[in-house]
Amino acid sequence: PRSFSATELVRAAPAPLQPYLRLMRLHQPAGTWLLYLPCTWSIGLAAAPGCLPDWRMLSLFGVGAVLMRGAGCTINDMWDRDYDRQVARTASRPLAAGDISTFQSLVFLGGQLSLALCVLLCLNYYSIILGASSLFLVITYPLMKRITYWPQLVLGFTFNWGALLGWSAIKGSCEWSVCLPLYFAGVMWTLVYDTIYAHQDKRDDIMIGVKSTALHFKKDTKQWLSGFSLAMLLSLCVTGLNCNQTLPYYSAVAAVGAHLAHQIYTLDIDKPEDCWKKFASNRTVGILLFMGIVLGNL
Repeated sequence: PRSFSATELVRAAPAPLQPYLRLMRLHQPAGTWLLYLPCTWSIGLAAAPGCLPDWRMLSLFGVGAVLMRGAGCTINDMWDRDYDRQVARTASRPLAAGDISTFQSLVFLGGQLSLALCVLLCLNYYSIILGASSLFLVITYPLMKRITYWPQLVLGFTFNWGALLGWSAIKGSCEWSVCLPLYFAGVMWTLVYDTIYAHQDKRDDIMIGVKSTALHFKKDTKQWLSGFSLAMLLSLCVTGLNCNQTLPYYSAVAAVGAHLAHQIYTLDIDKPEDCWKKFASNRTVGILLFMGIVLGNL
């Protein structure tokens, strides 16, 4: 029987549409969740004490996350199509495989960014400017693997912009004592999960000459990941203290810490399938924290 997974939904789409859906990674929703969840944390923390998060903003940011993750993947594949052809895991991507042309992907990118702009224009002026300012990071991130061993850090700056934007969308501006430690926590989290992700491709990356934290940390990866996790947890505690969070929030932070500790302890950096499994499990980390924020606020 046909399942309701994202992969099956893409397969069920009309054939001419499928390459575009795969280009925006609609069949691999893990990345969309990882972009969306920092937005939910910020929206949840900005809710009035005793109230649930604004469902309209959660929905709006959900649509924005799908569009901007899709746009980011399109930009990434346009920059990397020659590299992707040389890596077994990415050789079947639509641009690398020749299923669509660079011009078609550029037109598709314009459509995604136009729709994302419509979402952004639903917010206040402060948030419109703040959201638009992230576009530079979205465009330049794919180039970072050519020039630095820390492209995962730039991805962290990019993927966690919602930790700033969610608060400003509710409050009208950023409360930096809350937003900055939350943003920093998200950046540290990205360094954890995307370093794990990068270990899938390290052999191919060495051959084609691109860089990553996985190649930089090598056998010391688990020590680095432990440090990033500790920094994330401390930053989340600072965030909670600065917005008067309560016991359920700190319980969720403890659960996040336990999840990350288990990920790192059981990780086998030389098994791509285990790296993917650990990477994808970070959706649970983000949901745990969101639940803690909501319950703590109530």
